[in-house]
Amino acid sequence: MNRKHTLIGIAMTGVISGTACASQDLDFGLQVDHQAFAQSNKLFGVIKPLEESSTISISAVMANADPARLVTLAKGLSARVVGAKSNLGPNTDMMALWPKAVHPTHIIACNEQGIARVGLQRIDMNTGAVEDIISSGLTSCDPVYITPWGTILFAEENGANGHVFELLDALITTNVTVSGSGAGTTTSDPVHVAYRPAIGQLSFEGVAVYPNGVMYFGDENRPGNGNPCGAYFKFIPDNLWNGKAPITDLNNSPLVTGTTYGMRVGKRSGNTDYGQGNEFGRGTWIEITDVAPANLRAAASTLQLTSYYRPEDIVVDLMELEDGFVRFCVNNTGEDSQGGDNRWGESMCITDGTLDEAADNFSLSIPEFQPLAFGNFEMAMMDNIAYQPGSGNWVVQEDGEGPGATPPRNNDIWSCVDDGDDMDILDDACARVISLNDLNAESTGGVFDASGRRYFVSIQHNDTGHGVILEITGWKDADHHHRHRKHH
Repeated sequence: MNRKHTLIGIAMTGVISGTACASQDLDFGLQVDHQAFAQSNKLFGVIKPLEESSTISISAVMANADPARLVTLAKGLSARVVGAKSNLGPNTDMMALWPKAVHPTHIIACNEQGIARVGLQRIDMNTGAVEDIISSGLTSCDPVYITPWGTILFAEENGANGHVFELLDALITTNVTVSGSGAGTTTSDPVHVAYRPAIGQLSFEGVAVYPNGVMYFGDENRPGNGNPCGAYFKFIPDNLWNGKAPITDLNNSPLVTGTTYGMRVGKRSGNTDYGQGNEFGRGTWIEITDVAPANLRAAASTLQLTSYYRPEDIVVDLMELEDGFVRFCVNNTGEDSQGGDNRWGESMCITDGTLDEAADNFSLSIPEFQPLAFGNFEMAMMDNIAYQPGSGNWVVQEDGEGPGATPPRNNDIWSCVDDGDDMDILDDACARVISLNDLNAESTGGVFDASGRRYFVSIQHNDTGHGVILEITGWKDADHHHRHRKHH
């Protein structure tokens, strides 16, 4: 039975049994929310979600004494401190589990600060010991991703000048420096860390690399004075990855050469129905022909690519990948400033056909961009997103202006049930599962291990003055493994 139909059936029972005469007092949507809350074990894997955001802000002394106190958790969840050493980057952002999501031993994490500060680190998950991989030269290291061929992909959130790099031997490479810009970018250890100019330059936030080497990413850019904002892109390697053993030479990476394409939504009238007002639906991939490293932000404007308000994280739908399809979900942060835009952001999903279609150089794939969850006062400015194996839920992290609200509130982490078999394509329910206890902080880098029972999250720029990484456990098996996507 479809779970949303179950919730609606429960709510409708009250109407049929005698409350129809008071229908003007019936808030049907609120009743559905209450029913989802009551079934939180099945839907979200927690005994009881949080009813509201935390409003407290613990002191630096309290946070350093027990960093796990930086979060308030839904009933059933518990926190363990994985990393809180004084040399852990204070702006630890996106993270990858090394060597893979099954039984990881280390976390590889970006530190989102300036070129004089550490950029990329590894954290021993048992001891919390921290070592610097990229000691300086990166500007706002943000996305980090393990490739199917065993390397680490990481990049900068740096306006139109963000670079992409690839790392070999993640556990032994240490204290590498980066220098230069554009085509002149170099590293102090080119054997283990290489710049990837073929992909292009923009403000990198989220990246997703598929088993054949096809890579998707977005430009973390806001609108201004009528100019377009962040577009979405994909990179198709000249030599697709064949799935053999991990590479031992960075020159053999599929990311050395290839072609980058930008997404333009609107296929009506011979693919000409694009432009402002058309951001959902199907579209085409437009080839970027500029000389590498291409300024992809400028190309997006020239080619009139479809734009979105600050594209952030990108995460692969593993259930779809198992069936051979490309679907990944993203966040567009928006701007919810108090008394300002009330542009709360949204979670969206992009499909691109089968893996073979997505890799076709003749653009046989048809990208389709559809909403998953729209923001509101309670869930605003979605930033990072994680896929939870097993349940198939999407766990969404806020980077909102809650601390500036009246009264102030902390940023939260939400679990959203993906769309089922009902008529719409939106999430079926969302619940607040974690709230911070530091009004100066935000959560970043959330990622699950392969079991879906261990969630690792960074509490960025918190009051301790250093990074804090927590492991959240206690998730139950959510009862909705039956989800089926509608392939068109």
